[in-house]
Amino acid sequence: MARAEDKKEKSEFWGWVKAIVIALVLALIIRTFIMTSFEVRGDSMVPTAQNGERFIVNKMPYHFSEPERFDLIVFQANENEDYIKRVVGLPGESVRYEEDRLYVNDELVEEPFLEDVRQAYDGRAYTPDYEFEMEVPADHVFVMGDNRPISLDSRSIGPIDEEDIIGKVGLRFWPLGEFGTME
Repeated sequence: MARAEDKKEKSEFWGWVKAIVIALVLALIIRTFIMTSFEVRGDSMVPTAQNGERFIVNKMPYHFSEPERFDLIVFQANENEDYIKRVVGLPGESVRYEEDRLYVNDELVEEPFLEDVRQAYDGRAYTPDYEFEMEVPADHVFVMGDNRPISLDSRSIGPIDEEDIIGKVGLRFWPLGEFGTME
Protein backbone atom coordinates (compact mmCIF):
# COMPACT_ATOMS: atom_id res chain seq x y z
CA MET A 1 0.00 0.00 0.00
CA ALA A 2 2.91 2.33 0.76
CA ARG A 3 4.19 1.66 -2.72
CA ALA A 4 0.91 2.82 -4.33
CA GLU A 5 1.04 6.05 -2.28
CA ASP A 6 4.68 6.63 -3.34
CA LYS A 7 3.69 6.22 -7.00
CA LYS A 8 0.79 8.64 -6.52
CA GLU A 9 3.08 11.24 -4.88
CA LYS A 10 5.70 10.85 -7.65
CA SER A 11 3.01 11.19 -10.30
CA GLU A 12 1.60 14.29 -8.62
CA PHE A 13 5.10 15.80 -8.27
CA TRP A 14 5.90 15.27 -11.95
CA GLY A 15 2.48 16.63 -12.90
CA TRP A 16 3.34 19.87 -11.08
CA VAL A 17 6.81 20.02 -12.65
CA LYS A 18 5.29 19.63 -16.15
CA ALA A 19 2.67 22.29 -15.45
CA ILE A 20 5.32 24.76 -14.22
CA VAL A 21 7.62 24.08 -17.19
CA ILE A 22 4.74 24.54 -19.66
CA ALA A 23 3.70 27.79 -17.94
CA LEU A 24 7.28 29.14 -18.09
CA VAL A 25 7.65 28.21 -21.78
CA LEU A 26 4.32 29.85 -22.62
CA ALA A 27 5.27 33.00 -20.66
CA LEU A 28 8.59 33.18 -22.53
CA ILE A 29 6.88 32.77 -25.91
CA ILE A 30 4.24 35.40 -25.08
CA ARG A 31 6.82 37.92 -23.79
CA THR A 32 9.18 37.35 -26.71
CA PHE A 33 6.73 37.34 -29.62
CA ILE A 34 3.30 38.60 -28.57
CA MET A 35 3.36 41.21 -25.80
CA THR A 36 5.47 42.78 -23.10
CA SER A 37 5.09 45.38 -20.39
CA PHE A 38 6.57 48.87 -20.42
CA GLU A 39 7.03 51.44 -17.65
CA VAL A 40 7.02 55.13 -18.55
CA ARG A 41 10.11 56.97 -17.35
CA GLY A 42 9.92 60.72 -17.55
CA ASP A 43 7.33 63.30 -18.54
CA SER A 44 7.68 63.39 -22.34
CA MET A 45 4.21 61.89 -22.91
CA VAL A 46 2.23 63.98 -20.40
CA PRO A 47 -0.78 64.28 -20.40
CA THR A 48 -1.32 60.94 -22.23
CA ALA A 49 1.09 58.90 -20.10
CA GLN A 50 2.56 59.82 -16.74
CA ASN A 51 5.90 58.89 -15.20
CA GLY A 52 5.61 55.46 -13.54
CA GLU A 53 2.55 54.28 -15.44
CA ARG A 54 2.73 50.79 -16.89
CA PHE A 55 1.41 49.52 -20.19
CA ILE A 56 0.99 46.30 -22.12
CA VAL A 57 2.71 46.60 -25.49
CA ASN A 58 1.37 44.44 -28.31
CA LYS A 59 4.26 43.22 -30.47
CA MET A 60 2.05 41.67 -33.17
CA PRO A 61 0.39 44.53 -35.10
CA TYR A 62 3.42 45.67 -37.08
CA HIS A 63 4.23 42.16 -38.25
CA PHE A 64 1.05 42.32 -40.33
CA SER A 65 0.57 46.04 -41.04
CA GLU A 66 2.34 49.37 -41.01
CA PRO A 67 2.19 51.92 -38.18
CA GLU A 68 -0.56 54.49 -38.51
CA ARG A 69 -0.55 58.19 -37.69
CA PHE A 70 -1.01 58.84 -33.96
CA ASP A 71 -0.31 55.25 -32.91
CA LEU A 72 1.38 55.14 -29.51
CA ILE A 73 4.47 53.01 -29.92
CA VAL A 74 7.39 51.77 -27.87
CA PHE A 75 10.71 51.59 -29.68
CA GLN A 76 14.32 50.85 -28.89
CA ALA A 77 15.94 54.28 -28.67
CA ASN A 78 19.42 52.98 -27.84
CA GLU A 79 21.07 49.92 -26.28
CA ASN A 80 19.77 50.76 -22.79
CA GLU A 81 16.47 52.57 -23.30
CA ASP A 82 13.08 52.10 -24.88
CA TYR A 83 10.85 55.15 -25.44
CA ILE A 84 7.12 55.63 -25.77
CA LYS A 85 6.09 58.22 -28.39
CA ARG A 86 3.33 59.03 -30.85
CA VAL A 87 3.72 58.46 -34.62
CA VAL A 88 3.11 61.76 -36.45
CA GLY A 89 4.84 61.12 -39.77
CA LEU A 90 4.83 58.03 -41.96
CA PRO A 91 7.36 56.82 -44.58
CA GLY A 92 7.66 59.19 -47.53
CA GLU A 93 5.78 62.04 -45.86
CA SER A 94 7.00 65.57 -45.32
CA VAL A 95 6.49 66.82 -41.73
CA ARG A 96 6.67 70.33 -40.30
CA TYR A 97 5.15 72.46 -37.57
CA GLU A 98 4.03 75.96 -38.28
CA GLU A 99 2.20 78.26 -35.87
CA ASP A 100 1.97 75.34 -33.42
CA ARG A 101 0.15 73.10 -35.92
CA LEU A 102 1.20 69.87 -37.63
CA TYR A 103 1.45 69.86 -41.42
CA VAL A 104 1.97 66.63 -43.32
CA ASN A 105 2.62 67.00 -47.05
CA ASP A 106 1.55 70.65 -46.67
CA GLU A 107 -1.88 69.62 -45.30
CA LEU A 108 -2.98 70.65 -41.79
CA VAL A 109 -3.45 67.60 -39.54
CA GLU A 110 -5.44 68.13 -36.34
CA GLU A 111 -4.07 66.69 -33.09
CA PRO A 112 -7.14 66.54 -30.83
CA PHE A 113 -5.20 64.87 -28.00
CA LEU A 114 -3.22 68.14 -27.56
CA GLU A 115 -6.07 70.66 -27.49
CA ASP A 116 -6.36 70.84 -23.68
CA VAL A 117 -2.64 71.37 -23.14
CA ARG A 118 -2.43 73.93 -25.92
CA GLN A 119 -5.18 75.95 -24.23
CA ALA A 120 -3.28 75.76 -20.94
CA TYR A 121 -0.28 77.34 -22.70
CA ASP A 122 -2.35 80.51 -23.04
CA GLY A 123 -1.31 81.51 -26.55
CA ARG A 124 2.34 80.47 -26.25
CA ALA A 125 3.62 77.92 -28.76
CA TYR A 126 3.36 74.38 -27.42
CA THR A 127 5.32 72.93 -30.34
CA PRO A 128 8.10 75.22 -31.57
CA ASP A 129 8.21 75.78 -35.32
CA TYR A 130 10.64 73.74 -37.35
CA GLU A 131 13.28 75.65 -39.26
CA PHE A 132 13.12 72.92 -41.89
CA GLU A 133 10.74 70.37 -43.30
CA MET A 134 11.59 66.74 -42.47
CA GLU A 135 11.16 64.14 -45.17
CA VAL A 136 10.52 60.78 -43.49
CA PRO A 137 12.67 58.08 -45.13
CA ALA A 138 11.26 54.76 -46.34
CA ASP A 139 10.79 52.19 -43.55
CA HIS A 140 10.93 54.92 -40.88
CA VAL A 141 8.43 56.92 -38.83
CA PHE A 142 8.60 60.38 -37.31
CA VAL A 143 7.61 60.31 -33.63
CA MET A 144 6.96 62.96 -31.00
CA GLY A 145 6.11 62.99 -27.35
CA ASP A 146 2.84 64.63 -26.35
CA ASN A 147 4.71 66.94 -23.95
CA ARG A 148 6.30 68.78 -26.88
CA PRO A 149 8.32 71.38 -24.97
CA ILE A 150 10.49 68.72 -23.24
CA SER A 151 10.21 65.57 -25.37
CA LEU A 152 13.32 63.90 -26.76
CA ASP A 153 11.91 62.61 -30.05
CA SER A 154 12.44 62.59 -33.82
CA ARG A 155 13.06 66.33 -33.77
CA SER A 156 16.39 65.59 -32.08
CA ILE A 157 17.09 61.86 -32.57
CA GLY A 158 15.76 61.63 -36.13
CA PRO A 159 13.23 59.30 -37.73
CA ILE A 160 12.80 55.87 -36.15
CA ASP A 161 13.55 52.75 -38.17
CA GLU A 162 10.44 50.53 -38.24
CA GLU A 163 12.68 47.60 -37.26
CA ASP A 164 13.33 49.34 -33.90
CA ILE A 165 9.63 49.44 -33.05
CA ILE A 166 8.88 46.99 -30.25
CA GLY A 167 5.13 47.32 -30.52
CA LYS A 168 1.94 49.31 -30.16
CA VAL A 169 0.77 50.47 -26.74
CA GLY A 170 -2.52 48.75 -26.06
CA LEU A 171 -3.48 48.76 -22.40
CA ARG A 172 -2.64 50.80 -19.31
CA PHE A 173 -2.61 48.46 -16.29
CA TRP A 174 -0.97 50.65 -13.63
CA PRO A 175 -2.12 52.56 -11.72
CA LEU A 176 -5.29 50.51 -11.40
CA GLY A 177 -7.45 53.63 -11.28
CA GLU A 178 -6.32 54.46 -14.83
CA PHE A 179 -6.77 50.91 -16.19
CA GLY A 180 -7.94 50.89 -19.81
CA THR A 181 -7.09 50.86 -23.49
CA MET A 182 -4.94 53.58 -25.05
CA GLU A 183 -5.59 55.67 -28.15
